[in-house]
Amino acid sequence: MSDVTPWALVFDVDGVIADTEALNAEATVLMFRQLYGVTVQPEDFRPFVGTGDERYCEGVAEQYGVRIDTQAAVDRRAKNFFALLRSDPLAAAPGVLELVAAARADDGVRLAIATSGQKAKQFPVIEGTGLRLEWFDVVITGDDVTRKKPDPQIYSLAADRLGLPPGRCIVFEDAPVGVEAARAAGACCVAVTSTVEVGALSGADLIVNSLAELTLAGLQALLA
Repeated sequence: MSDVTPWALVFDVDGVIADTEALNAEATVLMFRQLYGVTVQPEDFRPFVGTGDERYCEGVAEQYGVRIDTQAAVDRRAKNFFALLRSDPLAAAPGVLELVAAARADDGVRLAIATSGQKAKQFPVIEGTGLRLEWFDVVITGDDVTRKKPDPQIYSLAADRLGLPPGRCIVFEDAPVGVEAARAAGACCVAVTSTVEVGALSGADLIVNSLAELTLAGLQALLA
């Protein structure tokens, strides 16, 4: 079923490969209480989903008028995240393992991960779901880019490292800033409603409730 020209599936991590957003928010709420004695709410973080670990903390700090040491905040958030993860391990999001397996069996399809999160936090999440990093042709984290979503840098870099035009890449996203980044890079974007409501994802080429709804043939048709 392969096209003459190769194409690629590019996965975000949080909210796409695994439903980590509630855990991210819980870990960061705890960080604000531990380091700054400030009570923030899980919903405060929604506008900053997908923007990277630093901005995720800084954005809410600005809303509450709190001055933070960004690296200390990110480090404590990660420590909290892993403590919570040990008590409640994450499974792969529905359809992810099956879609990756189908792509690995098709010589025309390449695989990539592109996440704004830091490598130290994201790699354990990815492999904890049953995925293996070596299955992916390209893996990019927030450590590899200087500009975070909605800037298209991460997806432009993914396409470049895959050796493909962005228009031959299908990006899987769950956040408005990620959809914006993918489309600005010139990639096709499939959004999953794991984190925000459908209306917030209107810029995507296709919106689904779960990656389990997708097949390689259906995805390839999006590039036609």
